[in-house]
Amino acid sequence: MANLKDLRVRISSVKSTRKITSAMKMVAASKLRRAQSAAEAARPYAERMERMVGSLAGSLPQGAPGPALLSGNGNDRVHLVVLVTSDRGYFGGFNSYAVRNAKQFLNEKLAQGKEVKVLCVGRKGREQLKREYGAYILETFEGMGRKGMSYGDALDVAGRITKLFNENSFDVATLIYNRFKSAISQIPTRHQLIPFLFDAASEEAGDPALRSMYEFEPSEEEILEKLLPRNLATQVFRALLESFASEQGARMTAMDNATRNAGDMLNALTLRYNRTRQANITKELIEIISGAEAL
Repeated sequence: MANLKDLRVRISSVKSTRKITSAMKMVAASKLRRAQSAAEAARPYAERMERMVGSLAGSLPQGAPGPALLSGNGNDRVHLVVLVTSDRGYFGGFNSYAVRNAKQFLNEKLAQGKEVKVLCVGRKGREQLKREYGAYILETFEGMGRKGMSYGDALDVAGRITKLFNENSFDVATLIYNRFKSAISQIPTRHQLIPFLFDAASEEAGDPALRSMYEFEPSEEEILEKLLPRNLATQVFRALLESFASEQGARMTAMDNATRNAGDMLNALTLRYNRTRQANITKELIEIISGAEAL
């Protein structure tokens, strides 16, 4: 049985821990409000950008291949995974959700005989992948989001992806990140960046009747040459904002749970301390009474 001194030390330690987790929860809650607003504001722009690219791609003349970022290089042998995680921990399974999704994707491609490469945005993703997939990791971007996520961060990542593609280092690029849903829910998401995935907007734009309604100056292909790199950076920026908001939500939830658990532990330790103290007092009284009766 622990003595009273040990219990006092543990109670003091738990109180200090509870203060820290409570402070971290408040900081994460403050950052979450701004991060959530930024992520939600970026969604319509990113979605509209993709619809615009899809519409322009569908308006290309019949048989025109379009820019390389649009149609790819015609191969499907080398897959690049751009994994977005965080640099820090203390928020439950947030990083594990995205990493698990990435591992599943990598295993699927390796089972198909494909070659895979990984570009990590965030230190935790690299740490969780390096044991099994370390040979496939090309580079890691760290330190993003320390002062808030910026479009410049997305340009750095998008620029590196574009450079690798121009060097023929991969054929298909897929972005994997956690999409923010709520403070307690993050959705692991895959988004193919290169080649561009055509959707309903591009199919509608491919209708000759609709295409004849528009004239483009300069040509659709020239517009796409300028628009596709910007779309790539926009989709990366959206993923960074979504991941950052998810990170703050997961941290707030984890620190709230830790604070509650510390409170429960503190109550249990205090009760144990009081019982132990009462037992010691009772024991001393019995010894005093027994000694008095013996006299």
